[in-house]
Amino acid sequence: MFTGIVTEVGNILSIEEMGDRHITISCAMDPAKIAIGASIACSGVCLTVVDRGGVAGEGWFAVDVSGETVSRTAPEQWQAGAPLNLEPALKLGDELGGHIVTGHVDAVGEVVGICPEGASLKIGISAPKELAPYIAAKGSITVDGVSLTVNEIADQPDGSCHFALNIIPHTAEVTTLGTLAPRRKVNLEIDVLARYLKRMQSLAAQG
Repeated sequence: MFTGIVTEVGNILSIEEMGDRHITISCAMDPAKIAIGASIACSGVCLTVVDRGGVAGEGWFAVDVSGETVSRTAPEQWQAGAPLNLEPALKLGDELGGHIVTGHVDAVGEVVGICPEGASLKIGISAPKELAPYIAAKGSITVDGVSLTVNEIADQPDGSCHFALNIIPHTAEVTTLGTLAPRRKVNLEIDVLARYLKRMQSLAAQG
């Protein structure tokens, strides 16, 4: 379980094809405090640590990424040198600063526009039609592992939707969102509460 509050940005150091992709990622975390088998969200994807090393400030950890995971997430993030938003799993007693995030990507969206708004960035993202019913203005959504609030939403004729986010300077600086560009693919995870509300609504309609 995660909160969508990114602790740092790491980079993919290497990728090895070993049936699955064996990926080594740089981090500032103390590797002595990263347990083998621990979960770390990498740009919104929950992955299991299978190795780690280095020292605090110059550490690294390794994960195995299945072909299924690669096929269902943003392709740009699985390249050598790619930056990744990192968040260790939530511990009992930690502050829930964002919202409840599972680390399971629901779909891949696409950046459709970026424009300055004051000191912030207004970013428009398209979401596929299967996600559109779960996205609402002032609701929460996770984009590349970052917990964000939807400012505006516009339904499209094909059933998909476009939604807008406001990225404050701090968020742009400490995550990868400040480097997004039009047509860039992003990992989307809907609010888990919206998922359950939609299910309850469907059951009520059947009854």
